[in-house]
Amino acid sequence: MAINTALSSAISGLANVNAGLALVGQNVANASTPNYVTEASTQSSVVGDGIGMGVRSGPAARVLDQQQQADLFAQNAHVSGLQQRKQALAGIDAVMGTPGQGNDLASQLGRVQTAFSALLGSPESTVQQAQVVSAAQGFARQLNVVSGAVGAARQQAQNAIASGVASLNSAIASVGAQTQAILVAKARGGSTADLENQRDVGLAQLSGLLDVRFLKQDTGNVLAVTPSGLSINFQPGAAKFATQSATLGAGSFYPASIPAITLNGIDVTAQLAGAGRLGGAIDVRDNAVPALQASLDEVAQTASARLQAQGLSLFTRADGTFPAGGAMPVQSSYLGYANEIQVNPAVLANVALVRDGTAAIVGSATGPSAFTPNPAGGPAGFSTLISRVLDFGFGDQVQAGVTQPAPNNIGLGPQGNLVGPFGAGGGLASLVAAAVSAEAQQSAIVTNTLATETAVQTTLQTSLAQSSAVSVDAQLALMVELQSAYGANARVLAAVQTMWAQLLNSVQ
Repeated sequence: MAINTALSSAISGLANVNAGLALVGQNVANASTPNYVTEASTQSSVVGDGIGMGVRSGPAARVLDQQQQADLFAQNAHVSGLQQRKQALAGIDAVMGTPGQGNDLASQLGRVQTAFSALLGSPESTVQQAQVVSAAQGFARQLNVVSGAVGAARQQAQNAIASGVASLNSAIASVGAQTQAILVAKARGGSTADLENQRDVGLAQLSGLLDVRFLKQDTGNVLAVTPSGLSINFQPGAAKFATQSATLGAGSFYPASIPAITLNGIDVTAQLAGAGRLGGAIDVRDNAVPALQASLDEVAQTASARLQAQGLSLFTRADGTFPAGGAMPVQSSYLGYANEIQVNPAVLANVALVRDGTAAIVGSATGPSAFTPNPAGGPAGFSTLISRVLDFGFGDQVQAGVTQPAPNNIGLGPQGNLVGPFGAGGGLASLVAAAVSAEAQQSAIVTNTLATETAVQTTLQTSLAQSSAVSVDAQLALMVELQSAYGANARVLAAVQTMWAQLLNSVQ
């Protein structure tokens, strides 16, 4: 090896070692810095006329498993979407009450039935009549409370969508700015590691908002696409999501009366549904919660209708009317009725009506039998209505041998596209049990799935951290290697210096 070649190799080796030692120092200093990824020096061989001339130090690069990071970003979307669903259902769970503890909807309905049974033994008792009314008020109020929680959950989801869109635009702007800086740094041959760390913060935020895949290019650019095929451009000003705040009612639905999410003016709401905080909120707002509301409305309307069919208008709206149904979609005349239902004001004014009845019923072979209310001044022990309510109002038959009309189970909600949890037959108790069970089951599924997906997320986070976070021990071991390399190159320099000295002496 020529002396000049040896000298060049040793000098470049020393420069490379110095760069490596500086990087070790930087890594150790940032071992506790959030989002910092271990950096490693890069080198390339310097060859002249086929002869190795040493090494050239390149820009520092991150030690990061891109596939692990992509898996974690995808898992972030699944977890945040489930968290959005769990948050919505948790508020409803809190007011549903505990089955068997007397504060749930089924127990409240049971109290009404029990009060009628007690009244059957003493129809003339004003105390027992008042007990029936009080129990009925408890059932109606519980429907109001649960329905109110359902409406609140839906409104919270709409608010989360509005705030999520704002966060989405902010994250896109941040990623775009960092990407431009990375492109400039790469063009100048500088290290982009720190800039990529900063950009990953925005990518992680995006992965919590949307189910999105990131494609990183060698140029430093990054592309983003959702499973539905929606592309997000990070060029400054290229992507602008928008939506509007809205106050939702039971009859509100997308796209007719709920504002869309748009990208540069184009409706992309359907393309954002699914995972991520936005996708979860869209599902809560448009599917999960409206289905619960539809079930409660069906319970409220059916309870009102079945008692009305026996001659007692016990549950109504504030004006004393109740929705008979029969429209298209099937619930269009009583959307949100569970939030309005109350004890008939006429019954509140005259509790004896729970004994006497409120309306005459014309008999039908396929419906209820005929009924005539107890007239004013009629017998105080009149029990015909009470028996009808207990036998048929709460029962699975509208009259002896005639099955109750089944509750609506398809075509529910403001659009008529939702499905209920109800079976073909059964009394009011089974109807209430089906609605309560459906909510509890949905909540349990979301809770259990969230626990599983969170465990997967934690595993991915740990794995990525182990492969990319700074290990002080590993850095110290690397420093020892670099020191050895420094010593070796220094000895080469010393040998070259000795050779030059001997050469000079021999010439002189």
